[in-house]
Amino acid sequence: MINYISSIAIPVIILVIIIYGLFEKNKVYDSFLDGAKEGMGIVIKLFPTLIAIFVAVGALRNSGLIDLIVKLIEPIIKTLYIPSQIMPLALLRPISGSASMAVAVDIMQKYGVDTTIGLITSTIMGSTETTFYTIAIYTSAVGIKKTRFILLGALLADIAGMVTSVVICNILSKSFC
Repeated sequence: MINYISSIAIPVIILVIIIYGLFEKNKVYDSFLDGAKEGMGIVIKLFPTLIAIFVAVGALRNSGLIDLIVKLIEPIIKTLYIPSQIMPLALLRPISGSASMAVAVDIMQKYGVDTTIGLITSTIMGSTETTFYTIAIYTSAVGIKKTRFILLGALLADIAGMVTSVVICNILSKSFC
């Protein structure tokens, strides 16, 4: 039953929109074309930003800079009881969703999904955002140039999500083991 509903959901929504447009005497097809043209304009406007983000993420992953940063901050994170194994994820998550997904998969394959590190990894993936990507897309779409305070607030929220993930997963793994 659920498979049937999910397979007809999109066609039904499209049909309802078309019927509503016809009922309101709107030119449905012309409105669709106008929306598609506007969407293509937004894609063209955002394309340089996306290319810059993808190049930066590729350079970070391939240069070994992430590993160097993790080694430098390892004494600090050990005193805070944060596993160093999740730090590549914590560093890449605000930058790129696909890179952080690849790192998360690597972590889970290496340590397992039911380990504390695996639980922390999945919780971080669910409780944080690809901050730089999201800010770049939304602010460039509407023409906002000054993103300093947006970035600070979003990064603080990401840090809070990561620290909370570590604390809660550590508490839960100790209470269930």
